[in-house]
Amino acid sequence: MHAPDLPPLLIGCAAGFSGDRVDAAAAVVDTLIQRGGPAFLIFETLAERTLALAQLRRRADPDAGFEPLLDDMLRPVLARCLQHNIRIVGNFGAANPLAAARLIRQMAGELGLPAPRIAVVDGDDLSGTPHRQLLREQLGAAIDGIQMVSANAYIGAEAIAAALDAGAQIVVAGRVADPSLTVGPAMSHFGWRADDWDLLARATMAGHLLECGAQVCGGYFADPAYKDVPDLHAVGYPIAEISSDGHCVIGKAAHTGGLVSLAGVKEQLLYEVHDPAAYLTPDVVADISGAQLRQVAPDRVALTGVRGHARPASLKVNVCHEGGWLAEGEISYAGPRAEARARLAAEVLRKRLPALNLRVDLIGALSIMGDDAGRLLAVTPVGDARDVRLRVAATHADRAQAERLAREVVALYTCGPAGGGGVRTALTPRLNTLSCLVPREAVSVHFEMLDALPEAM
Repeated sequence: MHAPDLPPLLIGCAAGFSGDRVDAAAAVVDTLIQRGGPAFLIFETLAERTLALAQLRRRADPDAGFEPLLDDMLRPVLARCLQHNIRIVGNFGAANPLAAARLIRQMAGELGLPAPRIAVVDGDDLSGTPHRQLLREQLGAAIDGIQMVSANAYIGAEAIAAALDAGAQIVVAGRVADPSLTVGPAMSHFGWRADDWDLLARATMAGHLLECGAQVCGGYFADPAYKDVPDLHAVGYPIAEISSDGHCVIGKAAHTGGLVSLAGVKEQLLYEVHDPAAYLTPDVVADISGAQLRQVAPDRVALTGVRGHARPASLKVNVCHEGGWLAEGEISYAGPRAEARARLAAEVLRKRLPALNLRVDLIGALSIMGDDAGRLLAVTPVGDARDVRLRVAATHADRAQAERLAREVVALYTCGPAGGGGVRTALTPRLNTLSCLVPREAVSVHFEMLDALPEAM
């Protein structure tokens, strides 16, 4: 069902991952204000391991664990959003949505704004002891003996919609599925039910087009002389116009670079979609096998023809755990026979470090096309590259073993082939991931208004 008398909904995306450009929101907000009408600004800042890194930050500081750039992203546009009734939804709460909500409230006070109505969505975090048996039932012995860092379910849009229905101006969430950041506002604005499958699927694919930020506006799409994108340095971020029937038109912020083209939108539509007839999300199973795209104006592409089916009975969970250490070392060789010298240095390291399975890259000669086992490197004849950066890497559960790689790379200054220089080394704790499905009813999702929560929480 849908209400055809309701105006279209504008949803602008100002971030596609943690670490995205912090100045992206300004042009999006300018355009939303200029166009008028009901509007939302969304921030998608999570990836598969972002939450684990956030949990590590929270361990070190109980007041941390949310998107590190939250202040930089939101402060420049918060006043205008509130003044123009542009509501904000983000999964920038990461591992600590409550702390993120408190920061936003503090931010508003520092800007001299009335305290906004902020909702906190909770329930995705399954890392606590009460959920350990649930995870073991799904993962079996794989979970035994690991040092868990995070476990989060990909939850859907219902709690977001409910928070907006309750009057929230800002909704702060953790691991909400990326498209659900768009589905929630659409459900609330149009009054859709949680089983309006076609409508939810259409909003899901609108959210899928928005979720990677500038990617649908020419970022990541650009390939000079093959897929040219104007003014990529100033690429705009996307805005979806969603109608009451769920169909959408994708555009971008005004007076920005980039482009919204049929080819670019097709790429993003298929991005990370395992089965076009059954794209699984927490809200709906979307079917884009009959989808149609039309360029309706410059930088405006319409999407229609999306269908929906009943949502899955399970929710996906990612479990991140400590995975030992990653050791890396680099050294450069240049001039005549540089590639041969780099290969010899790699051979020295292999013989000196028999306990480590080395990944070897000859940056400038053979790297991206290689593999961890070095198979291509072993059969590729020595070339005549004159500018080679040797990179070696290895993982090991024992930190002391991993640290040996760094020492041996440094030793190449005088113990290796001629002319090596510019050594850099790094030792990084690794995170490994296990994934499983859990019954939907085992995950309790809800929202609370920040003002209703005790300060001690």
